[in-house]
Amino acid sequence: MKRLLRTIFPAPLLSTLLIALWMVMTQSYSLANFVLALVLGLAIPIFSDALRPRYVRVRHPITIVKLAFTVMIDAWHSNLMVIRILFKKNATKEDTSIFIRIPLEMRDPNALAVLAVITTITPGNAWAELSMDRSTLLLHVFDGNVNQDEVIKTVKERYERPLMEIFE
Repeated sequence: MKRLLRTIFPAPLLSTLLIALWMVMTQSYSLANFVLALVLGLAIPIFSDALRPRYVRVRHPITIVKLAFTVMIDAWHSNLMVIRILFKKNATKEDTSIFIRIPLEMRDPNALAVLAVITTITPGNAWAELSMDRSTLLLHVFDGNVNQDEVIKTVKERYERPLMEIFE
Protein backbone atom coordinates (compact mmCIF):
# COMPACT_ATOMS: atom_id res chain seq x y z
CA MET A 1 0.00 0.00 0.00
CA LYS A 2 2.79 2.40 0.94
CA ARG A 3 4.64 1.63 -2.31
CA LEU A 4 1.45 2.27 -4.34
CA LEU A 5 0.96 5.65 -2.63
CA ARG A 6 4.61 6.53 -3.29
CA THR A 7 4.14 5.63 -6.97
CA ILE A 8 1.01 7.77 -7.30
CA PHE A 9 2.32 10.62 -5.14
CA PRO A 10 6.13 10.64 -5.49
CA ALA A 11 6.35 14.23 -4.25
CA PRO A 12 3.22 15.24 -2.31
CA LEU A 13 4.54 18.68 -1.40
CA LEU A 14 5.43 19.40 -5.03
CA SER A 15 1.96 18.23 -6.13
CA THR A 16 0.30 20.51 -3.60
CA LEU A 17 2.41 23.48 -4.64
CA LEU A 18 1.75 22.86 -8.34
CA ILE A 19 -2.00 22.70 -7.76
CA ALA A 20 -1.99 25.88 -5.67
CA LEU A 21 0.24 27.75 -8.12
CA TRP A 22 -1.89 26.72 -11.07
CA MET A 23 -5.03 27.97 -9.38
CA VAL A 24 -3.43 31.27 -8.38
CA MET A 25 -1.74 31.91 -11.72
CA THR A 26 -4.81 31.17 -13.83
CA GLN A 27 -7.05 33.17 -11.46
CA SER A 28 -9.88 30.86 -12.34
CA TYR A 29 -11.42 28.86 -9.53
CA SER A 30 -13.87 26.83 -11.56
CA LEU A 31 -14.27 23.10 -11.07
CA ALA A 32 -12.82 22.39 -14.54
CA ASN A 33 -9.71 24.45 -13.78
CA PHE A 34 -9.31 22.69 -10.42
CA VAL A 35 -9.53 19.28 -12.13
CA LEU A 36 -6.89 20.38 -14.64
CA ALA A 37 -4.68 21.63 -11.78
CA LEU A 38 -5.18 18.30 -9.99
CA VAL A 39 -4.22 16.30 -13.09
CA LEU A 40 -1.12 18.45 -13.66
CA GLY A 41 -0.22 18.43 -9.98
CA LEU A 42 -0.32 14.63 -9.92
CA ALA A 43 1.19 13.95 -13.36
CA ILE A 44 4.16 16.33 -13.39
CA PRO A 45 5.89 14.83 -10.32
CA ILE A 46 5.41 11.32 -11.74
CA PHE A 47 6.96 12.20 -15.11
CA SER A 48 9.72 14.37 -13.66
CA ASP A 49 10.77 11.90 -10.97
CA ALA A 50 13.98 10.98 -12.79
CA LEU A 51 14.96 14.66 -13.02
CA ARG A 52 14.84 15.29 -9.28
CA PRO A 53 18.06 14.78 -7.34
CA ARG A 54 18.48 11.70 -5.25
CA TYR A 55 17.83 11.87 -1.55
CA VAL A 56 20.84 13.22 0.29
CA ARG A 57 21.71 12.32 3.85
CA VAL A 58 23.53 15.25 5.40
CA ARG A 59 26.89 14.13 6.71
CA HIS A 60 29.54 16.17 8.48
CA PRO A 61 27.70 19.48 9.03
CA ILE A 62 30.95 21.06 10.23
CA THR A 63 32.53 20.23 6.86
CA ILE A 64 29.58 21.92 5.13
CA VAL A 65 30.16 25.11 7.14
CA LYS A 66 33.93 25.00 6.49
CA LEU A 67 33.32 24.47 2.76
CA ALA A 68 30.88 27.39 2.66
CA PHE A 69 33.47 29.69 4.25
CA THR A 70 36.18 28.39 1.91
CA VAL A 71 33.99 29.14 -1.11
CA MET A 72 33.16 32.62 0.21
CA ILE A 73 36.83 33.44 0.73
CA ASP A 74 37.83 31.99 -2.66
CA ALA A 75 35.04 33.94 -4.40
CA TRP A 76 36.26 37.12 -2.72
CA HIS A 77 39.86 36.52 -3.78
CA SER A 78 38.76 35.60 -7.28
CA ASN A 79 36.71 38.80 -7.55
CA LEU A 80 39.77 40.85 -6.63
CA MET A 81 41.93 38.95 -9.11
CA VAL A 82 39.47 39.52 -11.97
CA ILE A 83 39.15 43.23 -11.10
CA ARG A 84 42.95 43.55 -11.06
CA ILE A 85 43.21 41.89 -14.47
CA LEU A 86 40.46 44.02 -16.00
CA PHE A 87 41.85 47.31 -14.72
CA LYS A 88 45.53 46.60 -15.35
CA LYS A 89 46.98 49.61 -17.17
CA ASN A 90 49.10 47.68 -19.60
CA ALA A 91 46.62 44.86 -20.11
CA THR A 92 46.75 43.36 -23.54
CA LYS A 93 43.62 42.88 -25.55
CA GLU A 94 44.48 39.22 -26.08
CA ASP A 95 42.34 36.56 -24.51
CA THR A 96 44.58 34.67 -22.10
CA SER A 97 41.92 32.32 -20.77
CA ILE A 98 42.62 28.59 -20.80
CA PHE A 99 40.85 25.29 -20.30
CA ILE A 100 42.17 22.90 -17.67
CA ARG A 101 41.28 19.22 -17.38
CA ILE A 102 40.83 18.21 -13.76
CA PRO A 103 40.67 14.50 -12.86
CA LEU A 104 37.83 13.77 -10.43
CA GLU A 105 37.44 10.97 -7.93
CA MET A 106 33.87 11.69 -6.81
CA ARG A 107 30.94 10.37 -8.81
CA ASP A 108 27.90 11.37 -6.72
CA PRO A 109 25.60 13.48 -8.93
CA ASN A 110 24.65 15.80 -6.08
CA ALA A 111 28.30 16.42 -5.19
CA LEU A 112 29.11 17.08 -8.84
CA ALA A 113 26.22 19.55 -9.04
CA VAL A 114 27.54 21.40 -5.99
CA LEU A 115 31.04 21.41 -7.49
CA ALA A 116 29.57 22.89 -10.68
CA VAL A 117 27.98 25.70 -8.67
CA ILE A 118 31.16 26.33 -6.68
CA THR A 119 33.42 26.49 -9.73
CA THR A 120 30.99 28.73 -11.58
CA ILE A 121 30.33 31.27 -8.80
CA THR A 122 33.99 32.04 -8.40
CA PRO A 123 34.58 34.80 -10.98
CA GLY A 124 37.07 33.89 -13.63
CA ASN A 125 36.08 30.21 -13.70
CA ALA A 126 33.35 28.35 -15.50
CA TRP A 127 32.39 24.67 -15.54
CA ALA A 128 32.75 23.79 -19.22
CA GLU A 129 32.24 20.03 -19.48
CA LEU A 130 32.08 16.82 -17.51
CA SER A 131 33.25 13.64 -19.22
CA MET A 132 30.65 10.94 -19.80
CA ASP A 133 32.18 8.70 -17.14
CA ARG A 134 32.30 11.66 -14.70
CA SER A 135 36.05 11.27 -14.26
CA THR A 136 37.25 14.56 -15.77
CA LEU A 137 36.08 18.14 -15.42
CA LEU A 138 36.96 20.69 -18.10
CA LEU A 139 37.27 24.03 -16.33
CA HIS A 140 37.54 27.36 -18.12
CA VAL A 141 39.91 29.71 -16.29
CA PHE A 142 39.87 33.43 -17.13
CA ASP A 143 43.47 34.09 -16.15
CA GLY A 144 45.61 31.88 -18.36
CA ASN A 145 48.76 32.94 -16.53
CA VAL A 146 47.96 30.71 -13.54
CA ASN A 147 49.80 27.53 -12.73
CA GLN A 148 47.59 24.70 -14.01
CA ASP A 149 48.82 22.30 -11.34
CA GLU A 150 47.85 24.81 -8.65
CA VAL A 151 44.33 25.11 -10.09
CA ILE A 152 43.96 21.33 -10.13
CA LYS A 153 45.30 21.09 -6.57
CA THR A 154 42.92 23.82 -5.40
CA VAL A 155 39.83 22.19 -6.91
CA LYS A 156 40.75 18.76 -5.59
CA GLU A 157 41.79 19.77 -2.06
CA ARG A 158 39.53 22.72 -1.33
CA TYR A 159 36.35 21.52 -3.04
CA GLU A 160 36.37 17.88 -4.13
CA ARG A 161 37.73 16.38 -0.91
CA PRO A 162 35.15 18.11 1.37
CA LEU A 163 32.35 17.32 -1.09
CA MET A 164 33.30 13.65 -1.05
CA GLU A 165 33.27 13.75 2.74
CA ILE A 166 29.79 15.30 2.70
CA PHE A 167 28.14 13.26 -0.07
CA GLU A 168 29.94 9.93 -0.40
